[in-house]
Amino acid sequence: GLRGTLLAGPDATLAAVRRGLLAGAGLLASEQLGVAEWCLTETVSYTRERKQFNRPVGSFQALKHRMAQLWLEVVSARAAARNAADALATGSPEAPLAASVAQAYCARVAVHAAEECVQLHGGIGMTWEHPAHLYLKRAKSAQIALGSAGEHRAGIAGLVDLQAP
Repeated sequence: GLRGTLLAGPDATLAAVRRGLLAGAGLLASEQLGVAEWCLTETVSYTRERKQFNRPVGSFQALKHRMAQLWLEVVSARAAARNAADALATGSPEAPLAASVAQAYCARVAVHAAEECVQLHGGIGMTWEHPAHLYLKRAKSAQIALGSAGEHRAGIAGLVDLQAP
């Protein structure tokens, strides 16, 4: 018969899988940041060109506020994603916390940015001719790919000794 060689026991195996999932979650936050940045850039560009009532729709106060809010979220997501990437790259003991914070935050920002991109592009945002719907699908699938935001928040609570919400 075939013989196998045990490479690692259950504890070492669990630790290796956890490290892999942690690195994946931390790096996925950078991808989610990229999705959010693309969506914001495309939306700002489109609303500058698209006219309604003889004015660019981006000049309407309500849309300015929505894009300003999104910009603030993207800036914060950038800080969280970069912090996670740095913690992972340097082997920081804070890496589990940084990755969970980044994942809990960046997942939501990517979805919000993609939803705004689709909505503010109007009808064309939902067509096959425009990639906005692809970014929304990617943001939604990435949102749960390596743990939901709720799971990451529960992990954060455990790491900093707080009661989970």
